[in-house]
Amino acid sequence: MGLASALSTALTGLTAAETTIDVVGNNLANSGTVGFKASEAQFSTQFLQTRGLGSAPSGNSGGTNPRQVGLGVQVAEITPDFGQGTIEVSSNPSDLAIQGDGFFIVQGSTGEQLYTRNGVLKTNSSNELITISGDRILGYGVDADYNIEPTNLIPIQIPLGAAAVAQATENVYFEGTLTPTGDLATRGEIIQSAVLGDESYLQPPGGAVAQNAVAPNVALAGTTATDTGTPGGADAGNYSYKIVFVDVEGNESIASTNINVTTAGNNEVLLDDLPTSADYAGLRIYRNSLASPDTFRLVSTPGSDIPMGTTSFTDDVTTATWGTRDELDDSLIDGNYSYYVTFFNPVSGVESRPSPLIGPFNVNDGRVLVRAIPESTDPNITSGPYSVRLYRNLSASASTFYQVADFVNPGPGEPRTFVDSNADSAIVNPANALDFDGPKINSNTILVNIIKRDGANYLPLFEEGSLEFTGKKGGAELKPPKLFTITATSTAQDLVNFMNDSLGIRATGDDSLNTIPQSESAGGPVSPGGSVTGDGRLQFVGNNGTGNAIDIDLSAFRMVATGSNTPTNPQLGFQSIQAAVGQSAIASFQVFDSLGIPLNVRVTSVLESRDSTTTTYRWFADSGDNDPQTGVDIQVGTGLIRFDGEGNVIGVTNDTASIDRANVASIKPLEFTLDFSQLSGLATSKSSLAATRQDGSSAGTLSSFIVGEDGIVRGVFTNGITRELGQIRLARFANPAGLEQRGENLFASGVNSGLPIEGNPGEQGIGGIVAGATELSNTDIGKNLIDLILASTMYRGNTRVITTSQQLFDELLNLRR
Repeated sequence: MGLASALSTALTGLTAAETTIDVVGNNLANSGTVGFKASEAQFSTQFLQTRGLGSAPSGNSGGTNPRQVGLGVQVAEITPDFGQGTIEVSSNPSDLAIQGDGFFIVQGSTGEQLYTRNGVLKTNSSNELITISGDRILGYGVDADYNIEPTNLIPIQIPLGAAAVAQATENVYFEGTLTPTGDLATRGEIIQSAVLGDESYLQPPGGAVAQNAVAPNVALAGTTATDTGTPGGADAGNYSYKIVFVDVEGNESIASTNINVTTAGNNEVLLDDLPTSADYAGLRIYRNSLASPDTFRLVSTPGSDIPMGTTSFTDDVTTATWGTRDELDDSLIDGNYSYYVTFFNPVSGVESRPSPLIGPFNVNDGRVLVRAIPESTDPNITSGPYSVRLYRNLSASASTFYQVADFVNPGPGEPRTFVDSNADSAIVNPANALDFDGPKINSNTILVNIIKRDGANYLPLFEEGSLEFTGKKGGAELKPPKLFTITATSTAQDLVNFMNDSLGIRATGDDSLNTIPQSESAGGPVSPGGSVTGDGRLQFVGNNGTGNAIDIDLSAFRMVATGSNTPTNPQLGFQSIQAAVGQSAIASFQVFDSLGIPLNVRVTSVLESRDSTTTTYRWFADSGDNDPQTGVDIQVGTGLIRFDGEGNVIGVTNDTASIDRANVASIKPLEFTLDFSQLSGLATSKSSLAATRQDGSSAGTLSSFIVGEDGIVRGVFTNGITRELGQIRLARFANPAGLEQRGENLFASGVNSGLPIEGNPGEQGIGGIVAGATELSNTDIGKNLIDLILASTMYRGNTRVITTSQQLFDELLNLRR
């Protein structure tokens, strides 16, 4: 039995040595494997053969010890060493190392949940974070807003180049100096358009002509004067007659040459073969007297002209009654004259714009006959009593016109002629000056009826279609242009409201906390805003301060008529009639909405007031990108900034700007805070204001990522924003040595490992994560080489036992021989 036991014991020793060599060899083989944990073979004795139990001491004996012989060795355990490996910096930023206890949780190829310390990671084609063996790293994902969802473990995704993110602006920070010196903002810029007319009132047509008012040609007509012999005329003697043509208004032509006659005494005189003219309505006959041969007085019936076409007339005016008759006007005019015709409604007070120019016509010592004067067909004029007015210029001024005739209630079809013999001095009256612009617009005038005079031409300004408007404020264009749709019912007031909103003019009540001041003007305080003036102009009063000075230049409007692709530029002829006054500073900058869309904002500050203790500036915020539900209003905020006697900001009545995004899918409205706390109120030569920082950003794509010690994966986007992409979870075990090794640096839960305790890195006794580093193998090569020598020595020793046992067997067999 002894030799057999020795042989058996040696064989177990050989097996133990072989196991040690296997374990040590594996350790040495994986000395370069990232995250590898070396193992150590632990041994225990096998059964013992008891040959004596020994005895206790007695009076006759000192006692004996047990006599036991071991029956060999066995491998009690192969224990992994989960001690910390050396952390080495990696060239790959996605590599991770665990500092302390814990394992990465991965999803195996079969979907099984496994564990590893190997943190050499990369991304696959699905943007998932995986190990070098292709196992997916598990952790918490994020929702659509990049908030970590601590629910189920899922593969960590890092969508490089695919994911996009933007950040809405929440704060804008300002720096600068708003000086307490300089002009107070007491006046706003006031601009006015040219006088605009209403085309719905018809312009008198052309066709009237001016010509010489020739004298009746009595010689050509053969007009004669003869004594009838019938008593009842002038005293006996020699007399002369003159005939004049008369228009419908009673205006006389130049008188004819003398028609002489001698009467026998107190007899009537017959004038026969009277002249005619198609240009006049009738004629009048004048006669001199014996006492006044150079003075001619009316002998035809006063107030009743001789109808044109009458062939003869009998003069029965006596010498006694001659002196009471109207005297012939022989005055003549000289000059170069032109005429205009207008229609006038005395009830509404509306007078049409003038007709096309009649003339010019030059007259020397004569009179001017204007004929074919038109009648009105405009129901706006002829709805009641109306008149046709005729205007003429002065001989010394070709551009100044005054009324010379007024045809009251002319009947339809009546011939309208006028003989002009009026000296300049007789017609000069400012109240009777011609208004070239005609009927003025008012707030209800239809937009497509608005015209503007250019010299003697009247140009329509608007058509149905689209109208772009780009105004200016503080010398800078307000972009983008604002769009107004012109319809058949759009009015001048609609245009004013649109332009007022496009210019961002604040009404006095637009600040509910502090009333916005009115503007001083020559006529007294005036409220900011747009209006249609009584003389047919569009007028806009800007808010006070030079920074709010509004302007509309010749290229401000761009119109495209419906059905046309050709743009035109309506020019309303705006001019400034009052310059803005007030110390100002302007800051222009961009903010971003929740979709990353850049929005332009302009903040203007003006010196509103100052007293012995406080300086107050008002700020106005405008954004051409403001998108309200209706309209085009660009104003997005206003408030006051107050400074104390040391130039420090002591209060802001409102510090929030709000940009509407009604027609955009972003979060609405975009509200952000204006931080004025760093402004100074100290005295400088001029005010300055600058937006130095804002916390929003445009859209950016994921360009890289980093992993923190807490396991949170943070993505870095091209716009500089960081967002959480997920959180790597780790697991630890009560007995990690009880884990089951699956190869490829993977472990599975074992029956004696205990359940996995999941947690975030750095929590619940779990180690932290070191990014851009790897954990080296913890193989102790020196110790393992010594273990290898010891194992080989043990192996050789046990082979000697077997050899010796074999020799003893041989000797025992030799006893038989």
